[in-house]
Amino acid sequence: MTTPDTQTRRLPASQKYAFGIGAIGKDAICNLVGAFLMLYMTDTLGLSAAFAGVLLGAARIWDAVNDPMMGMIVDNTHTRYGKFRIWLIIGTLVNSVFFILLFTNFGITDKGTLMVYVSVMYILYGMTYTIMDVPYWSWLPNLTNDPHERESVSVIPRFFASLAGFSVATFGLFAINWFNQRAGLDNLYAEHGFTMFAIMIAVIFIVTIGITVCNVKEESTLDARAEKTSIRQALKLIVQNDQLRAFIGLLLTFNLATQIAKGFAVYYFKAVCGNEYLYSVFGLAILAEMLGLALFPAFAKRLSRLKVYTLACSLAAAGLLLLGVLGFIIPQSVAGVVISCAILFFGSGLSLGVTTCCMADVIDYGEVRFGVRNESVLCSAQTFLMKAAMAAAGGLTGIGLGLVGYEPELAAQGSATILGIRVLMIVIPVLLAGLSLYIYKRFYTLKDDQMKEITRQLNEKHALQIQPETTVEENEEPADPGLAPELA
Repeated sequence: MTTPDTQTRRLPASQKYAFGIGAIGKDAICNLVGAFLMLYMTDTLGLSAAFAGVLLGAARIWDAVNDPMMGMIVDNTHTRYGKFRIWLIIGTLVNSVFFILLFTNFGITDKGTLMVYVSVMYILYGMTYTIMDVPYWSWLPNLTNDPHERESVSVIPRFFASLAGFSVATFGLFAINWFNQRAGLDNLYAEHGFTMFAIMIAVIFIVTIGITVCNVKEESTLDARAEKTSIRQALKLIVQNDQLRAFIGLLLTFNLATQIAKGFAVYYFKAVCGNEYLYSVFGLAILAEMLGLALFPAFAKRLSRLKVYTLACSLAAAGLLLLGVLGFIIPQSVAGVVISCAILFFGSGLSLGVTTCCMADVIDYGEVRFGVRNESVLCSAQTFLMKAAMAAAGGLTGIGLGLVGYEPELAAQGSATILGIRVLMIVIPVLLAGLSLYIYKRFYTLKDDQMKEITRQLNEKHALQIQPETTVEENEEPADPGLAPELA
């Protein structure tokens, strides 16, 4: 006899899409910061690329503590509204304020004061983004307990996230310029355009997250016997979960590849191709990422996850290499940029589908192996990785531009600078995509039959209620509930 815990939970289509829509605003904010903050700091505020790169990298050190801490807070939240939506509301409202302030300098002209202001705003932006981002992705594995249902559910928020990235990348410069022209400003990179665009994105952010919290059901967590997670336990769960470590490796390397390419893209098209507006064409190709996400469930039904991820990494590398070759032959070809970037982003879309399912599988694996289910603690590792990849890419962009001698005021860069940008934009991301595939093949084992066995043991555990009230005490090691030999 099975309990309700073991019955497959299927989510109505209306709730699937209501949840996914929330990703539009949050990822529009994330993409605006990732794609244009560096440009805003160097070409609008006149700060050095080296300072900008160091800031983007150094600010993420705090996230090493901030993200897991937020995950622990969410897991220890017990209200009649659940533990996810309350933090989504708080995080969205607070983050919107600091996001707008990040792109508003109130007329500060002193460079030293400006550096301090931007640094403080960026750190506060990152911290408050975590308050919203961790509970959002932690909610996803709890929407359904069916692995196949997860494959269809997981692509929806990723699809809307790609839609946000596409919109910001494609229309961002045009929107900023439009706001500046409306204000009678001739400078494309004037602060006014960035500020107004940030306000517009913040409004979309609040509306889309509002749709999620108002339409997606969440069970109450007002249970006096609910588990409490300590800091020590949270760290143990992260460190001792070997599949989480493998997942961290493959996700970090692939995201570094794509984020580095995105970070250098506007400079690549400006300096190497001689037309920064090709970046909008680059953004248009993100439609291919959405197509890859939409087709991921079909691929997953016909191919193993290993084959899908192999295809994802191979396409990403092939697209980058083609873009690099065309940069020598026909650098301003719109068709060439579209085709090469479409190949890159289609692979990225397949990768997003695979890794989103992997995170849910790692959470199930952790519950089977250690006897506790800490979605938010484990998902906080994912959100940290995403921000770490963006920060590392931003840091490398700033430091790399400084090393290759990029001068924003020059209309034409030197040959050494152009060569350096080619290497940073193409070669390094290709190597990282290859490394990600190696980690998936060599160290990540939650595939096919292995995952079926984990699902079977998890359903068995719930059905028999082996450990319905078990917690891991502060000074105890995580419990091993008696795994099958092949999982031990």
